Amino acid sequence: MSNEPTDKRLHRRRFYKAEQEASFVESHSHSTPQTCDPAYRLAFRDTDFLLREELRPVRFQLELLKCEMLLDEAKIGSTLVCYGSARIPSPEAAPEALKVATTPERKAVIERLVAKSKYYDVAKELARIASAAAIVEKDMRQFVVCSGGGPSIMEAANRGAVEAGAETIGLNIVLPHEQAPNTYVTPHLAFQFHYFALRKMHFLLRAKAVAVFPGGFGTFDEFFELLTLIQTGKMKPIPILLYGRDFWDKVVNFDALVEEGVINADDIKLFHRVETADQGWQVICDFYDIAAQN
Repeated sequence: MSNEPTDKRLHRRRFYKAEQEASFVESHSHSTPQTCDPAYRLAFRDTDFLLREELRPVRFQLELLKCEMLLDEAKIGSTLVCYGSARIPSPEAAPEALKVATTPERKAVIERLVAKSKYYDVAKELARIASAAAIVEKDMRQFVVCSGGGPSIMEAANRGAVEAGAETIGLNIVLPHEQAPNTYVTPHLAFQFHYFALRKMHFLLRAKAVAVFPGGFGTFDEFFELLTLIQTGKMKPIPILLYGRDFWDKVVNFDALVEEGVINADDIKLFHRVETADQGWQVICDFYDIAAQN
């Protein structure tokens, strides 16, 4: 029987919290064949058990809950999400990128990427403007800049927020090759995901605007899923800023999709073609009736 004094207050919980129970295990542990066997571990402390194939639904829920709860605790009400290539160099890194091109073919590719380095500055400036606006509604921060947490366009977005003195979110993904958040992501808002699906969900759960810059398969995936969600009515419309007219017109023939009848002409109105940070922020301000400010 416990020697602790009885707490008779009605509002107090009758069961110990999980972290208290875990501490009891550590303080009362005895080394016996039974207690040393993995079967005896508390299930929520048993990493080997949590990584079993049958536990995939639980891991899904954990990835959903962790990011959601921590962003809520950080008073983040909405986000400005920036999608874009991880390969476009910043203007200051462009000369070095050209130096490492060892063949004419590779040099031609790098030159095309370097030509897009202006969008690094655009992404950085858009993030700076949104962050400097410092919009707060019902004690929750609005248009907090969020990226995939990687290099290039993602880094530019996080960097712009930091230069405005704001916190910024990075949603990183575990990949077979080494991957780490860029240095501009706020540490307590740096998240790592195993599942692409959950990562993409978190991109949009709080998104009140999305800026899409030139990019590859990942950017296409994120951009077209967003278009599909709004087109089908699964998600309410938000401003989608599409940067890089020349790039997008070259790689996607939107007009041809209309001509072929596979999308409606109005579907092209789901996104706004813009080229500068000021244009993009104005679209957002017009959509939400916000007084634009730089």
